Amino acid sequence: MSDGGGSVSDGGGSNGGGTFSNNDAGSVSNSGGVTGALAADGVSFAYPAPRVGSCGVHGTRHDGTLKSVSLHLAPGSSTALMGSSGSGKSTLVRILLALAKPSAGTVALGAREVKPGPARSLRWYRQAVQYIPQNPAGSLDPRMTVSQLLREPLRQLRVAGNHRALVGEALERVEVPAGLLERRPGELSGGQNQRVAIARALAVQPAYLLADEPVSGLDLPLRDTVLSLLGNLVRQEGLGLLLVTHDLGTAARVCGTTAVMAHGRIVEHGPTYRVLDSPGSPEAAALVQASAALHYPPGLPAGAA
Repeated sequence: MSDGGGSVSDGGGSNGGGTFSNNDAGSVSNSGGVTGALAADGVSFAYPAPRVGSCGVHGTRHDGTLKSVSLHLAPGSSTALMGSSGSGKSTLVRILLALAKPSAGTVALGAREVKPGPARSLRWYRQAVQYIPQNPAGSLDPRMTVSQLLREPLRQLRVAGNHRALVGEALERVEVPAGLLERRPGELSGGQNQRVAIARALAVQPAYLLADEPVSGLDLPLRDTVLSLLGNLVRQEGLGLLLVTHDLGTAARVCGTTAVMAHGRIVEHGPTYRVLDSPGSPEAAALVQASAALHYPPGLPAGAA
């Protein structure tokens, strides 16, 4: 989903209804003064798939991957996006990143509609909306040093300010020592690469952050650091956060609201505590039950430990 480095640059309401809204009010002053909600409205998307006929496979049919999904993210809000594999989470994120065009519906940031297009026309959006991948190994250019990886999107997106200072601040936030600036991804651990990917996204000072399991490769102390950082960015700096996660604990700690996807739709949404404590859909209940099974031995009910 990224163009090489854990960030995206220009270099290269009711169950089953598919609707989820946070408070649309608010504004953010970073990312060049971008203001307003990041909103997907009535978004549908289908991948072409082979059609089997009497004479074998021929032609195509469109299997619906997203079906009239609406998702509104407000500045200073945090939303967990959960669901089983194949539910449509990754496709929705790609559309929100303007990396795929919906077959129906729109994506907008504030009053400005967003769709895939030439790099120059999306430069403002790439700075405003950044992405953190689950696995940075496939997105960090192995030929570039940490310093180069963080400076590249700043240069390509023409971010104002002292780039050296922005790089240093971003690395400090995720506890990457300055001594690693001239290292390359192959010389770093998996956890260090993940922190570099997070720092690369933060360096451009985005208004919105779309994060796909951003702490899955980190040990517990660093996981705690990064989750605290994300929470502070939302609460103190007005960042809007969409966090794709399978970890209910992460959702409960960082996100005020949770949306559950299944079969290309948002089947449940609401305050995280309610979705996790009293799920109102079979899909959300299954996620909660699966999490409980991971944390308690067979035959020991949740709460009995």
